[in-house]
Amino acid sequence: MTTATSITVRVPLAIRHRPGRKTVVTPMTDGVAPVPTRADPALVKALARAFRYQRMLDQGRYASITEMAAAERLERGYLGSLLRLTLLAPAVVEALLDGRHLASVEQTALLGPLPSEWRRQIERFTGRRGGAT
Repeated sequence: MTTATSITVRVPLAIRHRPGRKTVVTPMTDGVAPVPTRADPALVKALARAFRYQRMLDQGRYASITEMAAAERLERGYLGSLLRLTLLAPAVVEALLDGRHLASVEQTALLGPLPSEWRRQIERFTGRRGGAT
């Protein structure tokens, strides 16, 4: 018979209150401060949800967007708009996650009509010329 053991892990951190949200600040490691991200949390969350819902469709958990929307208690049009985010150019997704997109890009802009060409998406959302991705 084995006895139960417990392990306590302590992680030093500070929680700072900023307008509209709380931020977790981790301590310096080996004299190197953590790299802050400029990524918009709303955009990151929207992308994460989009790819999660797409994966659920690909795995066959739901037969249609309508069925998924009902099960997830979402408006079908909103779910369709979210799923379109999975069609973004990889360079645009990377830029959004790294916070390297144009300051004018907000979630509402991404949920609207998207250019079908990746080159045009890159130009529109990152401001860079849309060469090879």
